[in-house]
Amino acid sequence: MKVPFLDLRVLDAEQKQEMLRAIETVMDHGRILLGPEVEALERELAVYCGVKHALAVGSGTDALVLAVRGLGLGAGDEVVTPAITFVGTANGIALAGAKPVFCDVTPDLVMDPARIEAAITPRTKAVMPVHFTGRVPDMDAIAAICRKHNLILIEDAAPGIGAERNGKRAGSFGKVGCLSINPMKVLNALGEAGAVLTDDDALFERLSILRYHGVVNKESCVTLSHNARIDTLQAAVILPRLKRLEQSIAHRRSVAARYNAAFKGLFRLPQETQGHRDVYYTYTIQSPERGKLAEHLAEAGVETRVQHPMIIPQHPLYLEADLSRYPVAMKAVSEVLCLPCHEKLDDAQVDHTIRAVNGFFSQKRA
Repeated sequence: MKVPFLDLRVLDAEQKQEMLRAIETVMDHGRILLGPEVEALERELAVYCGVKHALAVGSGTDALVLAVRGLGLGAGDEVVTPAITFVGTANGIALAGAKPVFCDVTPDLVMDPARIEAAITPRTKAVMPVHFTGRVPDMDAIAAICRKHNLILIEDAAPGIGAERNGKRAGSFGKVGCLSINPMKVLNALGEAGAVLTDDDALFERLSILRYHGVVNKESCVTLSHNARIDTLQAAVILPRLKRLEQSIAHRRSVAARYNAAFKGLFRLPQETQGHRDVYYTYTIQSPERGKLAEHLAEAGVETRVQHPMIIPQHPLYLEADLSRYPVAMKAVSEVLCLPCHEKLDDAQVDHTIRAVNGFFSQKRA
């Protein structure tokens, strides 16, 4: 049996026909750039995430760059962000002209509020937590630090749409939130897509101008920017998937619950505490035997991923000589392993994965 880490095929006949009809509608009306489906997606994303405005853009990176630039941040400004996440978070800050400054994470792999203040300098203008693995950090504590130091709270909610903390949805905690809707995410397009979320009317207007070369009224360029528009075709295929998002999240959570019950005591499991609703963008375990376990699972036909094998301050672009400020993150990147946990897994595949993992540890005990 093969258990893919991701399955991007569209095999459900009803879903396929719904998406094909949506594409045909776009082909019929011809508004392939910022058409009515884009406006519909923005309205529905705003309602779903619990914010006033959503601006659909071409990628999650576009969302980050526009958010940082829309807030007026740039050269000489610093943004504190977690040391462990995809490098796109740091790149989004740097592409806007600001400097990412890193802090350590909790054992649950999200920004540790206790480590933020040590990273703050007179140049710090914002804090950007990441909802890594689909889990919302302690946003109340992070927001309190931002208020204390007069900093802007920006959410990189790229992996976390639908995740909640105390009934509040990812992307709605900060001055601005950023979503990625690429094929790997819980809400996924048939290519690259993203969105910026905010309750601030003036900020939304600035973001709207930045989305397309800083142009207003289709002619007058008032500020420097790039083309961050989303294709109407992408918006059209995302809309039906947004309608099924809660169903997808429920399935991911069901798979995660089965894993948690089956793997208790074998390694560090994702810890979902009271008030949290994790969406399991990845089901990430932590084991000092990661390498051997991954090899065993590969032999059993179970595909896994390491997200990520290094912290951002280890990348050549952001290389720091002293990594001692990130002990939790450094330990984590040597142990993290992501198991298949997506909405297309069937019971047999989940059973097979559980047997394969348990089989590895049974062999060790024998």
